Amino acid sequence: MNVTEKSISVLNDLTEINNDRIAGFEKAIADIKDENIDLKAIFQQYSSQSRKFSQELTAIVAGYGEEVETGNSVAGTLHRAWIDVKSLFGGSDRASILSEAERGEDAIKAAYTLALEKGELTGEALETVSRQAQDIKAAHDAIKALRDAAKITS
Repeated sequence: MNVTEKSISVLNDLTEINNDRIAGFEKAIADIKDENIDLKAIFQQYSSQSRKFSQELTAIVAGYGEEVETGNSVAGTLHRAWIDVKSLFGGSDRASILSEAERGEDAIKAAYTLALEKGELTGEALETVSRQAQDIKAAHDAIKALRDAAKITS
C-alpha cells in the first residue's frame, strides 16, 4: 500500500466513525426525555459537527480521485464503538446518557489520535484531520464535564 492508499484508508475510517457518531447522537436525541431537553441541542450540534467533518474528509478522498468507502471499517473496534454506544442510549437519567455519549466520544477521539500517530497523512489531509481532532477533543471534554456535573447532582 502506498502513502496515498494509506491516507485514503485513514480518511475513510474517520469518515465512517463520524457517520457512526452522527447516528449515535441522533439515536440519543430521539430517546431523550423532556427533563434532559438541553442535551438535545448539544447532541444536535455535535451531530452537525460530524456531518461537516464527514463532508470535508469525503472531499479530500474525492480530490485524490478515489472512491469514498462507506462499508465496514478497517479500524475495527474503534469504528464500531459508536455503533455499540448508540444501542445503549435509552437510559433515562442524565448521568447515564452522558456516560454513554462520553464513551462514544472516547472512541472517536482515539480514532483521531491513532490517525495522526500513524504519520500517513500529509498536506490538506493532515491539516484537516489535525483541526478536526482538536474540535473532537473539545467536544469530548465538554461532554465529560457535563457527565461529571450530572454525577455530582444525582
